[in-house]
Parts: sequence; structure tokens; C-alpha cells
Amino acid sequence: MISISRLLCDGVSPGDNLRYGPRHTSNPDKAPRPVVVWNCTRRCNLECLHCYASAGNQRSPDEMDTAAARAFINDLADFGVPVLLFSGGEPMLRQDLFELAALARERGLRVALSTNGTVIDHRQAGRLGELGFAEVGISLDGIGANNDHFRGRNGAFQAALRGIRYCVDLGIRVSLRLTITRFNYREIPDILQLIEDEGIDRACFYHLAYSGRGGSLRQEDISHTQTREVVDLIAERTLDFYRRGLRKEILTVGNHADGVYLYTRLKKSDPQRAAAVLELLGMNGGNNSGIRIGAVDDRGNVHPDQFWWHYSLGNVRQRKFGDIWMDTSEPLLRGLKERKSLLRGRCGRCQYLGVCNGNLRVRAEAVSGDVWGDDPACYLTDEEIGVAR
Repeated sequence: MISISRLLCDGVSPGDNLRYGPRHTSNPDKAPRPVVVWNCTRRCNLECLHCYASAGNQRSPDEMDTAAARAFINDLADFGVPVLLFSGGEPMLRQDLFELAALARERGLRVALSTNGTVIDHRQAGRLGELGFAEVGISLDGIGANNDHFRGRNGAFQAALRGIRYCVDLGIRVSLRLTITRFNYREIPDILQLIEDEGIDRACFYHLAYSGRGGSLRQEDISHTQTREVVDLIAERTLDFYRRGLRKEILTVGNHADGVYLYTRLKKSDPQRAAAVLELLGMNGGNNSGIRIGAVDDRGNVHPDQFWWHYSLGNVRQRKFGDIWMDTSEPLLRGLKERKSLLRGRCGRCQYLGVCNGNLRVRAEAVSGDVWGDDPACYLTDEEIGVAR
């Protein structure tokens, strides 16, 4: 994640201790534990075009039951995982969601929710607040009918907006989430206005990951020029929020070129701020798949992040999550943790490798078949990254 508000406005958020905390230690047992995304069900009431989980209206027959889920959460707590993000499919369709969230809170985990928001009513919002969810992420991918087309259901926009309003009214921290494609990038100004009008605290703008159903949308990704325009727009509106005293947390996700791009812009206009930005980017360390973020699917398979569903590191019903995560004999996990020496092409030669860490590896693999090849979504020029011939 790239915190635009932190880089440009020095806005501090609750997750900054994880984003800019210590990264390395000589003792692997004391290394920072990952945030875990748990796709606790594949069942969903929508059918989004870009769904990396390829979710549908049926749950998996071998979805982890309550007993297995409780054992998994206890293992995470014993391992020292700081945050558990309940995701899906649609996690609100799990009948035991609140029970499992309560257990996670009892065991000291910070809990968050990633939902489409369409099934949140006043009662459920109240339960989310009572259980102490640190954040409720609600996805919108456009305004009105455009969102409904993207999400595969008429009325999805209004239903999600009701869910947002129920949560905001109860003082729950809401994070609006949007995946950028050519279908919706022109509506980002309207989304930013909605964030202001609805009193939403946080927004995450995701670059498209070519995974699950999102793999078929590769041709619908925006161009490098359009990506620059989008990042410029988001940066300008974030600065405008802060000038007017609206302390919104604005992030981009899935493309660490964004941080380098903002740094190169600031070098020309504000060198002092640029130096502070470069330090923050270095502390963040770039893409953290397999390092400070991991994922577990509904069947218990462990993945380097939520986009790697086609590759399992092991299963939590057979081995504890911590044992799987610390197993350096697993080739992909080992490679992701020490990827700098493996990266090829522009990524391997980039002068900003230390602050980007090779960007999203699953996207590189999806396009070229090479996990260590170039990420095609890097929109920086050879001159900007110092590899011009």
C-alpha cells in the first residue's frame, strides 16, 4: 500500500506502525508477523468482473467449518499475527462471522472486514461496532449503474451506499475500495466527492491484479499515461482535502511505482519533502507479498497474498500457519522474501528496487509466465528508474 496522505501531507493513520515498522532482524523468529487476509468463504451475492477469488453464489463444499476456523484463529494469535482481515467472497454470508471475530478480538488480534456492503443493515452494523472492528472496507467500482454493471447486480450501488451510511452513522471507520479499470477511472473524481459527502474516513484505490476473473480483464486495464493521470488526480485531491482540514486517509494499492512517481515529482517541486518521502518509502520496503502480508483461502490454503490463489504454500488444517510461513524450504516463499537477487529485466536493474521491491509479482507471472520478470503495470520510464541505455 502507498499512503498518499502520509507521503504528501504527513497524515498519520492507525496502520502506520505496520506500514513503516521494523522489517529485518537477524533472528527470523523475531521477524515482524504478517497481516493475514482470510477469504473465509467463496460464496458471494454478487459476481464482480474483477474478482480475484472467482466467487459465486455457492460456498465451497470443503470450506473450513467453525471448529477448523477457531483452531486457525488461535494459531494466528499464538504466532503473533497483528491483524486478521475477514474477506471473501462475501464474509457477511458466513453464519459464524461474528463468533469468529469475537474470538480473534479475545485473542488480541486487530480485526477488519472487507465486504461489498450490500447486506449490512442497521443491526449488523451495530454488531460490527460492538465487536470492535478496526475498519470496515466496502467496495464500490463506480457510481450508480456503472458500479452495478461491474458488480453484476442491479441495485448494488444503492445497497452498498446504505451499508456505508449505517456504519458511518455508528462511528465505524469505513474504507471505500475501488479497483481502477478503463470502465471507471473517469469516475474517480465523483468517488472522491462521495467520500467527502458521506463522511468516509479512508479510501483505497487498487490497481488491477490479473488474477481470478481479473485475469480476463487484463485488456481493460488503463494505459501507463492514464495511470499517471489517475495518480496525479488522487494526489491533488488528497492535498485539497488536507488544505480544507479534511483528514482523509487516501491510499493506492497494488503498484509501488506510485510511491516512486510521487517522489520524482516532489524532487522538482519540494526537495525537502521529497527526502522525507524517500525515507518513508524505504521504511515501507515496497511490495510485501510473502513478507508482511499473507492470505488464507476458504479451504485453508496459504498464499503469499490474496492474488496467489493458484499457488498454495500449505494448508492450515494440516500444519499451523506459523510453521508454513516460516518454512524457508518452500521455493516461492523463500524467493519472495529475498527477491531482489532474482528479479530480471527493468525491475532487477531499477535504482528504486529498495523502495518498490519488484512490485506485484503475480502480475508479472500472469503476463510473461516469469515470476521474476517485469511487472507490466510499472509506468515509470527507463530514464526515471535509471536504466536508460
